Amino acid sequence: MSEQYVAAIDAGTGSTRCLIFDSDGNQVAMASREWSHPTIPEYPGSFVFETEKNWVLVCESTREALQKAKVMPEHVRAVSATSMREGMVLYDAEGKEIWACPNVDSRGARETAELIKKGLAKKIYLRAGDWMAITSPPRFWWIKKHQPDVFRKTAHMTMISDWILYRLSGKFVTDPSAGSSSNLFQLSKRTWSEDIIDWLRLPKQIFPEVKEPGTVLADVTSNAAAQTGFKTGTPVVVGGADTQLGLVGIGAVEPYSTTTIGGTFWQQTIVTEKPVIDPEIRLRTLCHAVPNQWMTEGIGFLCGLTMRWFRDAFCQREKDLAAKEGVEPYYILEKQAETVPPGSAGVIPIFSDLMNGKRWIHASPSFIQFDINRPETSGKKECFRAIEESAAYVAWGHQKIIESITRRRAKEIVFCGGASKGFLWPQVLADVFGVTVKVPVVKESTALGAAICAGVGAGLFSNIEDTAKKLVRWERTFEPNESNHKQYQKLYKQWRQVYEKMLGLVEEGLLNPMWRAAGT
Repeated sequence: MSEQYVAAIDAGTGSTRCLIFDSDGNQVAMASREWSHPTIPEYPGSFVFETEKNWVLVCESTREALQKAKVMPEHVRAVSATSMREGMVLYDAEGKEIWACPNVDSRGARETAELIKKGLAKKIYLRAGDWMAITSPPRFWWIKKHQPDVFRKTAHMTMISDWILYRLSGKFVTDPSAGSSSNLFQLSKRTWSEDIIDWLRLPKQIFPEVKEPGTVLADVTSNAAAQTGFKTGTPVVVGGADTQLGLVGIGAVEPYSTTTIGGTFWQQTIVTEKPVIDPEIRLRTLCHAVPNQWMTEGIGFLCGLTMRWFRDAFCQREKDLAAKEGVEPYYILEKQAETVPPGSAGVIPIFSDLMNGKRWIHASPSFIQFDINRPETSGKKECFRAIEESAAYVAWGHQKIIESITRRRAKEIVFCGGASKGFLWPQVLADVFGVTVKVPVVKESTALGAAICAGVGAGLFSNIEDTAKKLVRWERTFEPNESNHKQYQKLYKQWRQVYEKMLGLVEEGLLNPMWRAAGT
């Protein structure tokens, strides 16, 4: 066996995982722990990232991954980290975490409205590439107003992936890909915007140094080594944000690469050679994890979590059968759903809407239009396929916006993330888009991207771009069915019209939204 490995820690919205890769980019082992983020009832829209509890889960996954891989700690040449974006952690002068939230926290509704009224929201968007919805500006104003002691004690601020690096090394840092998701960056310069920080009246000294992914930050401390199972002195390497490192992991390191990343959230992305800002403030633009590249994206909200909800709420029989046969429950469900024609026999899914930075609100989650006279064609398998189709519709809607602002039409789509593990979902995506869909061998492309960063820092790889192109390998290719594509174009238009009507019921206060951004 090789004696050269790298470790990647990936802190997602729904779970944390640790993956071990060898020097050829092969995944050797993976261990994960699901987590959730509690709310604070008196603060509507709030979600808390529990740093102490979640660090325990991170450490459990690292120790288990090392054990599964049968890798000695001294053979791990470096470790890096990636995470959900937007979530942030605040620390006091002693380096103790005093406030943290995940990406979905949207408690700063009034502060967002205030930023919009003052004209700051648009000024920040044009410079930093994102709206206020789930980013740092309204959160800082909320903390200043509701928890002034926390604001006064704050000596350091990081994003979630940076928090992992801090826990490993004791050093504060951010990188352009994660840091820009704070909405406090000047995109063109790939660093903190002094203007935005001044506009918001925030203390400049709390923001960490910015280093590019692949840069060695420090070594694993003895305390972190005892907790994680890594060896003291193992290099800790700067990683980055989950979506951007997911692009690195599938070789999307050149301008105009187009990718669908199917995880808890679905991101439809395009890489560009300069920041491309949507003039209608629908999509968002961030720094890529590759120097001198940027990325514009539309986000499908909680697409993967919707699938997990359906599995756990309605599919115990399939879960039991999958355990008996030694397969994933999703495999059983896709086998059932592949017999269902496009359009899910009329069942219309209402879950994530298209992204709209100015007013990001989702309808109440539901299925519409069951045929109660034909239960054999209007039940579980139709609902399952409808969930897959709804995610593909959202991705397609975002792709249409991307093409309108970049004037670049996608000739093929790379599909990665957990959703790409199936055999039906990639085909649905190909049929909706009408183009070839390629699925890489390594589905955990975000973790592979972080592993590439670790390998660059350890000296195993020369640089991120060349290594990404070298390591990516394709497992499957899905060609669109032209008849299905034509049908899906009509179904997409119907879905958009029905979704708008359902959203109207939320706007009227008759139904609760699946999620709404601060300020909506």
